[in-house]
Amino acid sequence: MTNGRILAYGLLGLPLAFAALPIYVHVPRFYAETFGMELALLGAILLGTRLLDAGIDPWLGWLADRVARPGMVAIALLPFAIGFVALLNPPAEHAAIWLAGSLALTYVGFSAASVAYQAWGADIGIDSGLRTKLTAAREGFGLLGVVLAAALPAVLASNLSDGIARLSWILPPLLLIAALATFSRAGGTLPSASPFAGGRLAQPLLPSLRRVFADPAFRRLLGVFVANGIAAALPATLFLFFVADVLHLEAASGPLLALFFIAGAASLPLWVKLAGCFGRVYAWLGAIGLSIAAFAGASLLGSGDLWAFAAICIASGLALGADLALPAAIAADLGERQGQAGACFGVWNFVAKLNLALAAGLALPLLALLGYVPGGTQGLAALTFAYALLPLGFKLLAGVLLWRWRHYLEI
Repeated sequence: MTNGRILAYGLLGLPLAFAALPIYVHVPRFYAETFGMELALLGAILLGTRLLDAGIDPWLGWLADRVARPGMVAIALLPFAIGFVALLNPPAEHAAIWLAGSLALTYVGFSAASVAYQAWGADIGIDSGLRTKLTAAREGFGLLGVVLAAALPAVLASNLSDGIARLSWILPPLLLIAALATFSRAGGTLPSASPFAGGRLAQPLLPSLRRVFADPAFRRLLGVFVANGIAAALPATLFLFFVADVLHLEAASGPLLALFFIAGAASLPLWVKLAGCFGRVYAWLGAIGLSIAAFAGASLLGSGDLWAFAAICIASGLALGADLALPAAIAADLGERQGQAGACFGVWNFVAKLNLALAAGLALPLLALLGYVPGGTQGLAALTFAYALLPLGFKLLAGVLLWRWRHYLEI
């Protein structure tokens, strides 16, 4: 496969990730401050919609093994775009109902597109090396999309809330351009053309999922992914709160987010090279060690520590590149080995979203219980613990599990 086709496949990752950042990072604070929504209610809505979203992913993965994956992606993009625009342009009244409904629509479209898109990459990758490159291209363009989403609100308006609302209208044309390029150049095959088609692909949903979990390597990979994913989801949910209330650097939140994701995008070629030299598992272990050092440093920061936190954003961003490219590439290999990459990525995305749901649905109410109020001075120690020290513990767990199971996961 030529580099042009690899890049064409990866390009669609840009608009998908462009929308993901506001959903997971900006929406909690946007609805909390703009509409005064209580953290407990906000956390409950986020938890409920994300659990619903995660719950449909195994079915979507099963479906992606039975239909043309590019076609499934194309159909899913419409509700995704409509829901995203609605989410960031709520009415003055009934914000809670609007949040739940627009999130549900966005999640359905995003999930269907993402699962089929990931399985499509496993489908056109003929070996583990090519699948690693395709995954890196997808995640690299995704990080560029995240950088754009992080930087544009401050450019579009002096007020963050207005900037986020205007950001939503950029997604539809961006999505159209990227989709046209990906569909015209990336290529692909129908599931029926797979050498694994027939009896196994004709299985109903539950037997298909049982086959996914029957693979001991995939179960172990999921165990590491859960611990590592919770470690990433907690600071993603709490980033804006931490920057504004602990560091008192709210004006710098956009550039700091952009710095984090630029470092992640820049690191992808390095992680691909390291994975080729030392194996994906050992490269991932190195990234986990780097993340642990970054979280430990963040726990020591206080008001005005801009440059120290910028260095931490760079270090944790470098580690992010490995977190995005390497585990998903291993999962793609395991999915192709089973002959049902769609089902594997359906389970994979279910677990990823469950991590995010638990981070938002449990961390925000817990912080409220401990006395933290956005914009206030109470409960800041609890916020620092939840943002930095709790993720550090989960990263340690992920590293221990990955080291213990390293021989099962290097394919």
